[in-house]
Amino acid sequence: MEHFQAMSQPVPISAWVAGARVRTLPAALVPVAVGTGVAAAEGRVIWWRALLAAVVALSLQVGTNYANDHSDGVRGTDAARVGPLRLVGSGVATATQVRNAALAAFAVAAVGGLILALVTSWWLIPVGALSIAAGWLYTGGPRPYGYMGLGEVFVFVFFGLVATAGTAYVQTGRLSGLALAASVPVGLAAVALLVTNNLRDIPGDVVSGKRTLAVALGDRRTRLLYVATVIGVFLGGAALAVSRPWALLCLLGVPLAVGPVRAVLGGAEGVELIAVLSGTGRLQLVVGALLAVGLAL
Repeated sequence: MEHFQAMSQPVPISAWVAGARVRTLPAALVPVAVGTGVAAAEGRVIWWRALLAAVVALSLQVGTNYANDHSDGVRGTDAARVGPLRLVGSGVATATQVRNAALAAFAVAAVGGLILALVTSWWLIPVGALSIAAGWLYTGGPRPYGYMGLGEVFVFVFFGLVATAGTAYVQTGRLSGLALAASVPVGLAAVALLVTNNLRDIPGDVVSGKRTLAVALGDRRTRLLYVATVIGVFLGGAALAVSRPWALLCLLGVPLAVGPVRAVLGGAEGVELIAVLSGTGRLQLVVGALLAVGLAL
């Protein structure tokens, strides 16, 4: 009966919002903000392209989250998970509904990316295609790389390097050293968010056979990895002061790191790490905003 209801009744909007994993969305907005800060530093901001880049980034993030929900739900790896609502795993939505939602989000990203490619360069098309494929194959396909400990690499590359440098490129028309350097702290902030998520999920992932980097490293070393990535965010941001002194504004975000780092080092686990996830997302958003302003000044 529950299965029939999930198929016959529409999914509440609140469930779709929860399934989109709002806490992870700063990972999409921050690289666009920082990339636009780079564009301002290099003398050319084109706001409509920046806004369209934000739409593309958000659509990719939401599509990846729904695709992850779909694939994990089909495989049954969400059965023992602690954390936000999983649409398929909880039975709130069917696998088909969530798959279609993921494809719709990816379609929005594809259209936005195509428009940006048409006004800049054709090579953005294969980059966009790779981004969508990476989002789907994170936990989808016959050999999901998220189950092989490569999720952090994907996040650093696509939500750091590609999104930040790409946003700057569609406005300035060139790939600069500043854009690449600015993408490093942005990518590390996104990695910190994923490490928090995977630290929380270690017990369930071990049971389900999902071998994330956190599972491979174990609890203690994953906690140290989290701290290292947070430190790397500030070091990477401060290093930009060599050419853009106001980039040091990002250090104003250090107090926001104290709580999450203390909780992780203090052994927070399970539902306690949901607060750490929120705190890490807040840290990512604030530091990203400060860094974007610092680069633009």
